[in-house]
Amino acid sequence: MTQANSALGADGNEGTTLPVSRREPEVHMPARERAAKNSSDDPGKKKRFGLRTLAVAVLTAFVAGSLLQFAQFAHHVATTEVPASAQADAIVVLTGGQERVSEAVRLLEEGRGERLLISGVHPGTTRKQLAAVTESAKPLEAGSVELDREALNTAENATETANWVRKNGFDSLLVVTSAYHLPRATAELSGALPDVQLIGYPVFAKDLQLDAWHTKPATIRLLIREYVKYTVARLRIAVRGMS
Repeated sequence: MTQANSALGADGNEGTTLPVSRREPEVHMPARERAAKNSSDDPGKKKRFGLRTLAVAVLTAFVAGSLLQFAQFAHHVATTEVPASAQADAIVVLTGGQERVSEAVRLLEEGRGERLLISGVHPGTTRKQLAAVTESAKPLEAGSVELDREALNTAENATETANWVRKNGFDSLLVVTSAYHLPRATAELSGALPDVQLIGYPVFAKDLQLDAWHTKPATIRLLIREYVKYTVARLRIAVRGMS
């Protein structure tokens, strides 16, 4: 068979050239475009992507709002001032530091209130010990100073104080506590004594530099803890008021 005839088939016909399958060159699509294409092709993916975006936006707004409110709380605490006219029917001091009790006893001796309640006193603490610690010029007599040994926290301070105020018929109250604690103490007492005038009297600890709170990690942690407690207390009081 000649070379020309080799192109013929067995039946004598010319051989037919079969089409050859060729692979199309791959088109490399950027990852972002592929994600957008897949998302548009799948309605479920598109919906999930939208929900995730919304969740991130809501979380970001919540965190930003919380940080702003905390900054406002810290600024309010740092700039709180002693009232110009600190005069009331009675005085209550919430224990938690020697400075608080010493300041409350001083206010009583100056005649800023007729009676003093020291709320949250340890069961084993005596009047003589309190007088020594506060360096009072007068003994803490039962007729002018009463000790609340029942309260274990700020909410219980408010409850015991409310009972004392109602029993004695006081219409105004000087509230003595640390500056950072004053917002929560006032909130608790306002909930327990809605008809009594409360005058906050902040006490500033010597080792707590509130004016530079944003540069002191320990002070920042203290204010964050107090802000959380303050927020929880306000929510609890609001819920209790609605019920």
